[in-house]
Amino acid sequence: MKKTIIYLLASFILCSVSRASEPLIANIYARDITFLNGQWNYIVDPFDNGLYDNKMQRLEKGFFENRKPRDVSERIEYNFDTSPLLKVPSDWNTQEEKLFFYEGTIWYKKDFTYTRGKNKVPHIYFGAVNYEAQVYVNGKYVGEHKGGYTPFNFNISDFVNEGRNFIVLRTNNARHKDNVPTSNMDWWNFGGITRDVLLVDLPAVFVQDYSIQLDKEKKGIIKGWVKLNQSLSGQEITVEIPELSKVFKGLTDDNGFVSFEMKAQPTYWSSKDPKLYDVDIAQNGETVKDKIGFRTIKTEGKKILLNDEEVFLKGICLHEEAAYRNGRAWSKDEVRTLLMWVKELGCNFVRLTHYPHNEYMVRLAEEMGIMIWSEIPVYWTISWDNPETYQNAEKQLDEMIYRDKNRSAIIVWSIANETPHGESRDKFLKKLSDFARSKDDTRLISMAMEVSKVSDNTNLVQDNMSEYVDIISFNQYLGWYNGTPEDCRTRKWEIPYDKPIIVSEFGGDALQGYHGESNVRWTEEYQEELYKATLEMLNKIDGLAGISPWVLKDFYSPRRQLPGIQDWFNRKGIVSDQGIKKKAFFVLQDWFKTK
Repeated sequence: MKKTIIYLLASFILCSVSRASEPLIANIYARDITFLNGQWNYIVDPFDNGLYDNKMQRLEKGFFENRKPRDVSERIEYNFDTSPLLKVPSDWNTQEEKLFFYEGTIWYKKDFTYTRGKNKVPHIYFGAVNYEAQVYVNGKYVGEHKGGYTPFNFNISDFVNEGRNFIVLRTNNARHKDNVPTSNMDWWNFGGITRDVLLVDLPAVFVQDYSIQLDKEKKGIIKGWVKLNQSLSGQEITVEIPELSKVFKGLTDDNGFVSFEMKAQPTYWSSKDPKLYDVDIAQNGETVKDKIGFRTIKTEGKKILLNDEEVFLKGICLHEEAAYRNGRAWSKDEVRTLLMWVKELGCNFVRLTHYPHNEYMVRLAEEMGIMIWSEIPVYWTISWDNPETYQNAEKQLDEMIYRDKNRSAIIVWSIANETPHGESRDKFLKKLSDFARSKDDTRLISMAMEVSKVSDNTNLVQDNMSEYVDIISFNQYLGWYNGTPEDCRTRKWEIPYDKPIIVSEFGGDALQGYHGESNVRWTEEYQEELYKATLEMLNKIDGLAGISPWVLKDFYSPRRQLPGIQDWFNRKGIVSDQGIKKKAFFVLQDWFKTK
């Protein structure tokens, strides 16, 4: 194997002008793919020596191209081929003890063999890299992406060779106040290549994207559109739903776009019957296969209507953290374990916090009949007045909707969590709400608000964003961060909106196996009593349409340090970090049986 000696990583320096990721390839797992998962060599670069010179000036492309080896022969500190290995996909924090708290740059390298198919164009696809990623193939800069929870891809036909190749990634998870999320957060900042890496072979002209769902206004109509990756007119597109005996054939317009309608009476997707139909989208010998459910979701006063029937959202919040090993969950098996707990709890709904989760999570939830709230990490104190921060947030929202718009399980797009009130924040979030509706007006919009104030034993929920959301959702922690469980039994609520209400978070910490009186904090008994009292209180809220307590499972957080109790875990899970159910799990399970 050809050795790759890196002189200060200068062979993989950035161009003067960055190249953003290209439009996403929809339904990536239905394409001609090769997994590049596995063992990757890595180099830790805490001073970013591969990106900057010793004066912290950005290295430019070609800086070393005309240098003879002797000019830099004494500077051979880096060698990928003799460097240690990290598993991809996964986070680096839980693979290597010395990287547990590490935030900064790590360079990854993977050798691969490529044989170009006839009339095929190679692409590279990353499910997610946290937080910044710069991609190089065979030492040449390909492009970059910012945002730790959404996918990106590049056409690499100009970079890949027949036979042996190698790919290098600069990843950096350093937190910054102008990022999304900002520098202050309450979950672990897992670094690295955290989701699948795929080599994708596609025709020169291929189906880039599509949308297929029930018409929002007209009953008995399935509508949609298909878009090619090139603006070519007159290309025949076929959309077929065999089980419904429906076939559409049409020609693209000058933008490579075609829309369609079909009269049909499909069985509606629901939690009780998560019916999915095989759908084939074909053009010029390429067929993209999907499974799509058809359902309606809307509000009527204080009710949420699924398929025109009132539904109560029996939910739980969930972080993308593996059931037993406590790193980033990325595989089907790890996702399935988490969702099986959700089903065992009696849920029909899950809030995926506080960022878009991996595609396996969304698709498995859909198969299992679990409705989804999907969220972007506009969390706490974002830089509301920074235009670049807004563009970052909007791009993540766009990428989330783009990837998952055909998933019937998703009923709510969430644009924020626990953001402080203010004029700049209101403008920022209104723009996000408007953008979400412009991309997809068939789902509900919400955000997790905060309780505004308390007076005369009454909690007031009031937020200027109420005008721009379909559901009034808020987080409250009475009995944990203020008051006692007993206070829940007498607390009243004032929520002056004729819209459905979801209590999007509540709960308290308990160390699994720590027992005592119900008034002793951190015990399972305290958490159990808090759940009983809170659920009694929530039953009295007029217009309550659902809940998603915080949280399914204990998860890593650098804010949670209490020795012997937290030990770097947020202990609000009703399942421990070792997969053991706490007493509150069964309280919630019993309550859901009454709904």
